[in-house]
Amino acid sequence: MLSSHYNIDNIMEKNITIISQNLSLNKWQVENTLKLLIEQSATVPFISRYRKEATGELDEVVIENIRVLYSKLVELDKRRQYVIGIITEQGAMTSQMLESINSVDSIELLEDIFLPYKPKRRTRATVARELGLEPLAKSIFMKSAPEIESQAIRFVKGDVKSTESAIQGAMDIVAELVSENTIIRSIVRDAFKRSAIISSVGVKSKMSSDSKFANYYEFSESLKRISANRLLALFRGEREGELKVKVAIDADTIVDRLKGFYNKNGNHNKYKDLAIADSYKRLIYPSIETEIRGVYKLQADESAIKIFSSNLKQLLLAAPLGGKRILAIDPGFRSGCKVVCLDINGDLIHNENIYPHEPQKEWALAQKKLSTLVESYKIDAIAIGDGTASRETEKLVKSIYFNRKVNVFVVSEDGASIYSASAVAREEFADYDVTVRGSVSIGRRLQDPLAELVKIDPKSLGVGEYQHDVDQTKLKETLNFVVESCVNKVGVNLNTASYHILTHVSGIGATLAKNITKYRTENGEFTSRKELLKVPRLGQKVFEQAAGFLRIPNAKEQLDNSAVHPESYHTAKAIAKDLGIDISSLIGREDLLSKVDPKIYVTPTVGEITVRDILKELTKPSIDPRQAATVFEFASDVQTIDDLTIGRVLNGIVSNITSFGAF
Repeated sequence: MLSSHYNIDNIMEKNITIISQNLSLNKWQVENTLKLLIEQSATVPFISRYRKEATGELDEVVIENIRVLYSKLVELDKRRQYVIGIITEQGAMTSQMLESINSVDSIELLEDIFLPYKPKRRTRATVARELGLEPLAKSIFMKSAPEIESQAIRFVKGDVKSTESAIQGAMDIVAELVSENTIIRSIVRDAFKRSAIISSVGVKSKMSSDSKFANYYEFSESLKRISANRLLALFRGEREGELKVKVAIDADTIVDRLKGFYNKNGNHNKYKDLAIADSYKRLIYPSIETEIRGVYKLQADESAIKIFSSNLKQLLLAAPLGGKRILAIDPGFRSGCKVVCLDINGDLIHNENIYPHEPQKEWALAQKKLSTLVESYKIDAIAIGDGTASRETEKLVKSIYFNRKVNVFVVSEDGASIYSASAVAREEFADYDVTVRGSVSIGRRLQDPLAELVKIDPKSLGVGEYQHDVDQTKLKETLNFVVESCVNKVGVNLNTASYHILTHVSGIGATLAKNITKYRTENGEFTSRKELLKVPRLGQKVFEQAAGFLRIPNAKEQLDNSAVHPESYHTAKAIAKDLGIDISSLIGREDLLSKVDPKIYVTPTVGEITVRDILKELTKPSIDPRQAATVFEFASDVQTIDDLTIGRVLNGIVSNITSFGAF
């Protein structure tokens, strides 16, 4: 009896080999990374930061790639076992087939093998088989046309009314057999990958000269050369009913090739040729076209998601101004400008409206109000949203003489309206309307972009391309990874962090983030990292994953405000002891730390890479990887397109990068 099960160790060994080959890694790196991810439930940020010896210093992107590829291989193995089970139940499994199933490394090839055995709806071939025409179908593969016509007479009975209908039924069986042949499908699939053309025409009832799809009303391009953005545009136009899209190869050429495959022994006949042509047109082409469209759509999705992720990372890691008092303005014309004042923690302390622009034009009154607010609340910086009336409002602010130094920043408004109407904003500012909430968000983005933007769905932040057209599950997973990566790269102040940013800290998640903020409200600020273990449901495992990314600025244990993990405190203190200095006095002493030989402190549980990281962190503890915010100056004399002159060079801000340009 044939065994239908893999040995679990063999599966893992095979998957490790595939991953190492695909990602050009050593097998031991993949194996150790998977052990950390699977057996120890470690997070990607934790592994990349605190388990460098185990992985060979793999960064978080590579570790995430290992995790994603492993998940795909696990899904392939699950499907493989399902296929083996179904074919075995049908009594059709052979040792050769089992070997083929176990050796395939793609879902497409696995489905090719499974196709003849897959439960399917009633087909023309099914009906023909029920009429007893299978022997005639076999003859079509082997005999000449006259022999087939002669044999067909014997099948004219019951529901088979003529030799023509008998031959047609047999040809239907042949067409299905051809379409289920794994070699045939591979031939057609490879031909599509080499030479397929994607084309589109406009749907006449929907065509319009000013449509965003007008360029695609008569369009064709090599599928393997088309850019991701054009492919996604075509599929969107098709989905919206404005375009008809087709992916095809030259039908005559491929059908001739398939005929040649079946006629290489010289047993040619017209019925077989007709059945092969029918098989391609009616069965193979629709199936392979759907498959190929899916493959290239997936590639386009991955390209678009990669660009989106890169933009999001830059946005989240934008330079923070820090704990400064901010006056934030959400500019507007008719409805006025919404002004809020925030303290150093981002808390709202004042709000009102000013109307300096059309139609009210209360310019002088607006100047006076802003001047008074800056003086009254000791404002350090002014944040102006970059939406409607932004340049006009910037001009207003810069026309005012303040008695203190006040820097002026233009801040992206993307997503502010989404935030202001969200449950998060309602919870934070239940007594204020959406206009006030939006202004607060603009101000907080200047103080700490990361802390504020994590509250907003990344798809609403105005970066990337075609984010609503790509695989939404894949997009969400990737963007969550980017957010998690950025949060843990920067680190989080445990005593000021919001629930929203805590959810992205390694190992914590939504439930524990709520428990942490509740504990903080009920018991006051945390005084040490160890105190985290008092938070309900936060055990040793979560503490291990999260502690190194959480900071406590005024903790008694100064290492609690560093990226040194608690599991390595003993190493840091051993270094201090050997230098004859207290740990608090050692922090920042590059003159002493640069002379330490890390090899001295290597143990079976602490590697040299970890010691080097400890020395680096003690030298410059908790350095924010983000740059400091700087004032950006636009040309004050350029307000409209008419103010531009040929050859002039102007400063600008790139707010979005796509595969086809920067904006």
